[in-house]
Amino acid sequence: MAESLFNKVYNPDVLSCLANLSNDEVFTPPEIVNAMLDMLPQELFKNPDTKFLDPACKTGVFLREIAKRLIKGLERQFPDLQERIDHIFHKQLYGIAITELTSLLSRRGVYCSKYPNSEFSVSKFEDAEGNIRFKRINHTWKDGRCIFCGASQKEYDRGAELETHAYEFIHITNAEKIFNMKFDVIIGNPPYQLNDGGGTGSSAIPIYDKFVMQAKKLSPRYLTMIIPSRWFTGGKGLDNFRDNMLHDDRISIIHDYPDAGDCFPGVEIKGGVCYFLWQRDVHGTCLVCTHDKSSIISEMNRNLLEKGNDVFIRFNQAIGIFNKVKAFNESSFMDIVSTRRPYGLSSTFNKFSKDNPASNIKIYGNKSFGYLDNGIQITQNTESIEKYKVFISFGYGAGEGYPHQIINKPFIGEPHSCCTETYLQIGCFDNIETAKNVVSYIKTRFFRFLVMLKKTTQNGTRQVYEFVPMQDFSKPLTDEFLYGKYNLSDEEISFIESMIRPME
Repeated sequence: MAESLFNKVYNPDVLSCLANLSNDEVFTPPEIVNAMLDMLPQELFKNPDTKFLDPACKTGVFLREIAKRLIKGLERQFPDLQERIDHIFHKQLYGIAITELTSLLSRRGVYCSKYPNSEFSVSKFEDAEGNIRFKRINHTWKDGRCIFCGASQKEYDRGAELETHAYEFIHITNAEKIFNMKFDVIIGNPPYQLNDGGGTGSSAIPIYDKFVMQAKKLSPRYLTMIIPSRWFTGGKGLDNFRDNMLHDDRISIIHDYPDAGDCFPGVEIKGGVCYFLWQRDVHGTCLVCTHDKSSIISEMNRNLLEKGNDVFIRFNQAIGIFNKVKAFNESSFMDIVSTRRPYGLSSTFNKFSKDNPASNIKIYGNKSFGYLDNGIQITQNTESIEKYKVFISFGYGAGEGYPHQIINKPFIGEPHSCCTETYLQIGCFDNIETAKNVVSYIKTRFFRFLVMLKKTTQNGTRQVYEFVPMQDFSKPLTDEFLYGKYNLSDEEISFIESMIRPME
């Protein structure tokens, strides 16, 4: 009767509820945890000697779901349920919490008690930590930065009443000494970033890469973590990590979610997220799976780097398109795109007025324009001031999901004009017709599709235009012309148009 009532009563999983919260330290839904566990050889859960480590415990969901599989898998070896539970929790499952609060939450989720030495714990330990430890660590400062994680001393040199966010797993030279044992599986969802004092989100310091690299140093048989996909293209603090990952043929599976909301409901992470399987003793190609909502829309066994290139193409369907374009061996559109601050003026520059004396230079800034006050001298890129050019926003974020616009609408900068770092400058032209033809190219789906292959955050540096080939700008350009020029198939055209929406 009681069991029947229990099955009928709505009994939501609290960890599923927590997974909907938005934070830099994102909680993992149980269904994603189990998808990650499904990648592992299932005989691991039938072996009483297999040891698992979650080095970034937040809710304990990874250890809890592993425990469920072990409880079932070890039934023959340990027929007595309590003996089985004691063996699993004492000798197979280990965790390192990222904060004191998450240590309590994790122990509650795993041991059914935040104090595993209490009578309420499903497996009693002699101390209040069990195998889920938390140790307050301080950053090691040098020249204003932590030597382990790069945190800003100004931001994170805190009193004892506040969390330091100096995570133990990555703030120790010999992480194997934390538990003094070898692990078969390291699994988890590490913190993603730290505020560096100059920005948040995609502009903050990434930290998840340090968890992955530290885990590799421990040389487990298997490593699987869920992390932002921004590492695919490198960038701020990620270039070395990207190089290591893409040249590591022990990464056997990547599950990629271009829209992070399909993995973490209600959470927006620019560039999406992915989880991967790294196998210490297996070398070969990687199965790359792309997800849309709950389904896999594409999967392919391939090398992570295209032959002869240091390039990772995220979407399987894009590989053929990329190679067809590359075969033309044309120079890159990136060559005519400026670096940030094309005229040396920051986005906060405001020394301009709405008056328009004939001698003043028109300046385009953040959501406004005006005219430089008399006496202000531009000393950078001066040859472009009296030419036609095209301006385009450095930053553009229109949310997750596809089809996407990818970049903001370009506009023509007339002679006697410049811009702040809100925009990048494209080209330097003698006549307006050439500038108009460049704009027509930028607005094509073809152009923006190739930008998409490099752009994984809202920031559009000149590097995101690397894969875009130069064209003859003596005439307007259309998708129809470009599809024909590069001999794209109907299937390839359909894929481009499913990913890129028209730009009016």
